[in-house]
Amino acid sequence: MRLAVTGRHGQVVRSLLERAPADVEIVTLARPEVDLQEPRAVAEAMVAARPDAVVNAAAYTAVDLAETESELAHRINGEGAGAVAAAAARLGIPVVHLSTDYVFDGSLSRAYREDDVPSPLGVYGASKLAGERAVAGANPDHAILRTAWVYSPFGKNFVRTMLTLAQSREEVSVVCDQLGAPTCALDIADGVIAVARNLLARPEEAALRGVFHMTSSGETNWAGFAEAIFACSAAAGGPSARVKPIPTADYPTPARRPANSRLDTTRLAERHGVRLPAWQDSLAPCVARLLAAARAAP
Repeated sequence: MRLAVTGRHGQVVRSLLERAPADVEIVTLARPEVDLQEPRAVAEAMVAARPDAVVNAAAYTAVDLAETESELAHRINGEGAGAVAAAAARLGIPVVHLSTDYVFDGSLSRAYREDDVPSPLGVYGASKLAGERAVAGANPDHAILRTAWVYSPFGKNFVRTMLTLAQSREEVSVVCDQLGAPTCALDIADGVIAVARNLLARPEEAALRGVFHMTSSGETNWAGFAEAIFACSAAAGGPSARVKPIPTADYPTPARRPANSRLDTTRLAERHGVRLPAWQDSLAPCVARLLAAARAAP
């Protein structure tokens, strides 16, 4: 299976490159060669890549900055996603598109299901919702995978930030009234590959198409996540800090965050047979890798 993946340095793209088994070839399509803001460049790159399926993992992800860069966010996350899906449709191949919990406002008291009505709180969520709709409209052969609270051994993420803060602080204040499931990008990569295989193996099966939620099982809040990170770090001889739980109101940001980012993953398990591990299971290996990389750095 040959997958064309938009992006090159993002957490999911790097995880796909690492986790792809021997029978899966990953071809990255990224700037400067491929710009999601240029539909013709996307289409030409797709033809040249000769993929069996496309994974749209590239996105504008600066949640707070999006509040002042609305046009750019919508151009990349909305129009760009549609261009990728349209290019895949012209080639007659499926597209797997990554989306986010930010399409919801977080007001429900239970985990969100795929058929719950989206209601984004900010520009980032609105741009990602626009992307979902553009993908669905451009290519019926699609699987849209919403995930949340993504971290990995790569790039900027909450785990790396906490470990960095613990090097210089004895106490770290972390929001405690937002719920979700920390999800390792390496696990997401495994799930994406499994979904792509299913789409290719069963092209006529409508139940495999549509929107699915893909996060780790279990739930916590950001403060609980931070405590787990520090526990893993301390066990591995790394830095640790006390966590001071605070309400969201005490940590204002330009963009509002959903108070409830829990996503019900039942549909993904039933239709694709994909279940990501419990969030705690993937955390310790990731922390160990980040600590090892920090120790090896000059």
